[in-house]
Amino acid sequence: MAPLTVDEIRRAPKVLLHDHLDGGLRPATVLELADECGYTALPTTDVSKLGGWFRGGAHSGSLERYLETFSHTVAVMQTQDALARVARECAEDLAADGIVYAEIRFAPELHTENGLTLDAIVEAVLDGLRAGSVGTGLHARVLCTAMRHQARSLEIAELAVRWRDGGVVGFDIAGAEAGNPPTRHLDAFQYLQRANGHFTIHAGEAFGLPSIWEAVQWCNADRLGHGVRIVDDISVARDGTATLGPLANYVRDTRVPLEMCPSSNVHTGAAHSIATHPIGLLRDLRFRVTVNTDNRLMSDVTLSDEFATLVETFGYGWPDIRWFTLNAMKSAFLPFDQRLDLIDNVIKPGFDALGGYAPGA
Repeated sequence: MAPLTVDEIRRAPKVLLHDHLDGGLRPATVLELADECGYTALPTTDVSKLGGWFRGGAHSGSLERYLETFSHTVAVMQTQDALARVARECAEDLAADGIVYAEIRFAPELHTENGLTLDAIVEAVLDGLRAGSVGTGLHARVLCTAMRHQARSLEIAELAVRWRDGGVVGFDIAGAEAGNPPTRHLDAFQYLQRANGHFTIHAGEAFGLPSIWEAVQWCNADRLGHGVRIVDDISVARDGTATLGPLANYVRDTRVPLEMCPSSNVHTGAAHSIATHPIGLLRDLRFRVTVNTDNRLMSDVTLSDEFATLVETFGYGWPDIRWFTLNAMKSAFLPFDQRLDLIDNVIKPGFDALGGYAPGA
């Protein structure tokens, strides 16, 4: 049987849990917004060359170099109109890729340079996502992210709770892991727990097991952003037999979802290649693995592209894509009844129609 194509995968009802708003702009939009706000520091004003420049930063193999590219996208997202436009186009692009549920994350604290309040920033993004989702099958929600090298995480956690009835479903911390452990933000995570809030933590991307251990055992993360370094606690014998260490066992036993972003991980140096990315092993070991884009502009990917790459590399078919998708929907921060509705009435029927049924999946 011929491998699934990107066009075929695009027809499947997919779920995206890890996608950064400021990492998904269209290159043409970056140029137009820069022109509108007078931002002159872009490396080029040629739209195709600009897209290539962002990809070059992503392919550097350095997380720090990768993160530098965001200075340009964030710089042109400092007004409500700009934020709403970027969010609207994000929703349009995700809907066109066949995504039925998405959690879009962004750091409100990065968009205050022109005096916008945190609440005005969140409102603009939510407005944009709603506008871009109209008439599509996309259900878009927001995660409010705090920067782990700053000291505003409790404030951002309170913001997330304040807007949870308006479309914000959770909280996150992001940024360079080294030197910025999750426990620095323990007060924010404890606040969210007391408020019955959900949160994910970027952990185990550029830093190893200690980051994952802190996120899970100290901060009680609902999900792990990336989490690729959990493989450091798994040994594989020559005959392929895997032995899990205590942390890996705990993460698998308690079904902590892993928001894996294979292409991005290769670009930042967290994995050497797609073929050697831990997602293959972790899927075989039945961890709660999900597939995500991370930053669509920088890595030049869609979720359909990402699945097509996994199909080509690991020989996956419809049952595997369905399995990843159901994992993601089960792990979403949407209320249980709404998750179940999408699973039973959208995702399973959609995959069944494509030949994606797998008994026991």
